[in-house]
Amino acid sequence: MPQEPGTADQMMSEITALHREVARLRNIEERCRQAESALKALEARNRLLGDSAPLGIFTLDAEGRITGINRKMREMLAWHPFEDTQSLNLLDCPALAASGLFADIERCILQKKPVIVEHPHGDPQGSYTHLRYHISPIPGGDGGVSGVMAMVEDCTDLRKTEEAFRESEKRYRQLFQSAPIAMIEWDVSRLKARIEKLRASGISDFREYLDKNPQQIHHCWSLIKTVGYNRAFLELMGVADPASFRGAFIPTDSKGFLKMAREIILVAAAGNTADEREETLVTATGDPKIVLGKSLVVSGHEDTLARVAIALVDISQRKKAEEALRESERRFREQALRDSLTGLYNQRYLYQALAEEIQRAKAAGTPVSLIFMDLDHFKRVVDAHGHLNGSLAIQKVAGTIASCIEEPAFAVAYAGDEFVVVLPGLDQTQALQKALEIRSRVKESIYVLNRSIQVRLQASYGVATFPRHAADSNGLIAAADHALFAVKESGKNRVGQYQEP
Repeated sequence: MPQEPGTADQMMSEITALHREVARLRNIEERCRQAESALKALEARNRLLGDSAPLGIFTLDAEGRITGINRKMREMLAWHPFEDTQSLNLLDCPALAASGLFADIERCILQKKPVIVEHPHGDPQGSYTHLRYHISPIPGGDGGVSGVMAMVEDCTDLRKTEEAFRESEKRYRQLFQSAPIAMIEWDVSRLKARIEKLRASGISDFREYLDKNPQQIHHCWSLIKTVGYNRAFLELMGVADPASFRGAFIPTDSKGFLKMAREIILVAAAGNTADEREETLVTATGDPKIVLGKSLVVSGHEDTLARVAIALVDISQRKKAEEALRESERRFREQALRDSLTGLYNQRYLYQALAEEIQRAKAAGTPVSLIFMDLDHFKRVVDAHGHLNGSLAIQKVAGTIASCIEEPAFAVAYAGDEFVVVLPGLDQTQALQKALEIRSRVKESIYVLNRSIQVRLQASYGVATFPRHAADSNGLIAAADHALFAVKESGKNRVGQYQEP
């Protein structure tokens, strides 16, 4: 029995639509492969940066799984016989699990604050070391913490130096002068006597006292006497001629000095004889340096504080390395969610963020609208002016779209010459108005390409709104795509809203 003409035409139309869908999916697959290659290259650069760092570095996810570790960290922890550390959980390393480090990591995650801790560590060969961990939370996409990054330094030498100080006065003096760590010794006995006098007069809150009497900071500081320093300290402070050096930490009216002096006075008032803190010092050449200072009262002077030794470690480079790693991590996360051609968000971000927006909209009872747009006859531009100009045109259209929206709305380079605009809080009427605005801006723009080629472009737009047209993110995208397809089939260069079948 012969088929009716309408049935044959309908079948041909469906076959043509399937061919277009296959071509679009292949385009998406190729872009995904390119994005994966770019991510692998970026990961390789990050690994090179980490392996060249002088400090041990490792990152963990929120469940304690190791997501990254550099060469220095492996050397510190003697990871043998484990070969694939990337697949390990922190608890799989007995030395780390036994040290109590996992409790500190949990505290960092729960409090969302950096933690500085020190743990002894024995390696398989029986050697004993002290490792200092600077643990920082890694922000997650939902405002939580997705894991931690730890910078680890071997402070065994500092520990040994402290123990040597307590062994004998002679040994202490020898080490003080020859130590590779910057050392300075203070006589804080007059400051201690002043604090005791103030306390006897009825002052108990010294923080409040200094706030009300800031001039006392300079007076109290003048009571601290510098009685010795070693060559490493002179090098740290940038002093070329030791004979011309008359003291350390010359008082000034700078905020940095006043803050440092105030905190040191409060430490003395609290009777804390073993304090550790980071400070910024200004050297003789005017250069600021971030140092980690560890104070310790010399044995036998605990009551008078007549001899307080301070060890200073220059951590300026470590701080720069931490900042560089944090910035690299931030840029890596950002680039993983951005389209390399347009700078707009990519499909990965769309599916993640749209699902979150819809969850928020469900809780708040607000709408979320979505515009699916596709440039009309864009192949003609590519055929006439080449692929490079085609890519440039897509970039410029992306800029036009971005200029039409404000946060929390965002635009996505979906695939090829297709774009998606997500409009949290906008209902169907408002979304249609926004689509008409973008359509007008694109249509009226003259895009200048390479060799001063000028082109005008137009596009078709499909609009759908949650919860009116869909119950979830995938359904909302499909509804807007269906509306776009209907516009394309009925003449293009128009804005259409989703219609129930």
